[in-house]
Amino acid sequence: MSVRELVVLGTASQVPTRHRNHNGYLLRWDGEGILFDPGEGTQRQMLRAGVAAHDLNRICVTHFHGDHSLGLAGVIQRVNLDRVPHEVTAHYPRSGQHFFDRLRYATAYRETVALTEAPVDVDGPLAVTGAYTLEARRLSHPVESYGYRITEPDGLRMLPERLAAHGIEGPDVGRIRREGSLNGVPLDEVSEVRRGQRFAFVMDTRLCAGVHELAEGCDLLVIESTFLDEDEELAADHGHLTAGQAARAAREAGVRHLVLTHFSQRYSDPEEFERQARAAGYEGELTVARDLMRVPVPKRR
Repeated sequence: MSVRELVVLGTASQVPTRHRNHNGYLLRWDGEGILFDPGEGTQRQMLRAGVAAHDLNRICVTHFHGDHSLGLAGVIQRVNLDRVPHEVTAHYPRSGQHFFDRLRYATAYRETVALTEAPVDVDGPLAVTGAYTLEARRLSHPVESYGYRITEPDGLRMLPERLAAHGIEGPDVGRIRREGSLNGVPLDEVSEVRRGQRFAFVMDTRLCAGVHELAEGCDLLVIESTFLDEDEELAADHGHLTAGQAARAAREAGVRHLVLTHFSQRYSDPEEFERQARAAGYEGELTVARDLMRVPVPKRR
C-alpha cells in the first residue's frame, strides 16, 4: 500500500530545547523517502521515529545554517554504514558546496553508496520521475536558501455512472482508456482529470515571491513560523516568518493542510501559534508540529 505522509523529526529553530530537536523532516511519497533539512541529532531522531537509512532516496537542504544541515554528516555516514542498495541524491544551494563537502567528509569512513550531488542555483525543476516533479524556488534569507515543491502528475478518474450509461464495462474500460475513444464515445465523456497532489517545504525566509509560488494549491505545506506576530520586525530582520504571515500565505494559496514548525525557543506556548494562524484567517486543516509526529498528506477530494 502506498503511503504519503510527513514524519517530523525535529521542530526547533536555532537552539534545540528539551522537547524540540533541531530540524528534520522525512516525506514518505509512495515508495520513496525525501529527507529535508537534517539538523544536528537527525540520525537519532530517525531511530526514534522508525525511519531507516534505507528509506532515504533524496536529501534536500534549504540552506547551510547549522540547524538545517549539521546532521548531514551523520546521515550520510549512516547511509554508507548500512550499505543502502540504491542511489541517494542530495540537493542543496550550489553556493554552499564547500559546506556540503566539509559535512560529507567531516570524518573518516568507508564510502559504499552512490551519493549523487545535484546542487541548486536556479528556480525550476530538479528531478522528474513517474511519481512526481521536484522543483526549487529561491527564498529570502541572509544566506542563499531554496524551498522545495513536489507535484504529482495529473491522472484520470473513470466515472462509473457515465461508463454504464454508454454500456462500457469489463475489458472495454481499459480499452477506451488506452485508445481515447470507443464506438464513437470519447474518453473525456466518461472520465475526469484527477488532480495530482502537491507538497511544499518552505524554511527560513521572509515573505517573497518564492513563498507564494511554492505554496500555491498545495495539499500539504510545511512552513517555518519562527516568531509570533508581535515580533514581526525581529522576524524580518533575521529573515523569518511569523505565524500570521505563514498562515496568510497559506490562505491566499489555497493550502488544504498547513504545518507550522521551526519555533524559536523564546516561546513556551505552542498553542499561541495556532491561535495567531487562525486569527490570520486560515480555515483549513492546521497542525503545530511536534517532534516525532506523523502528518498524512490529505486524501484527494
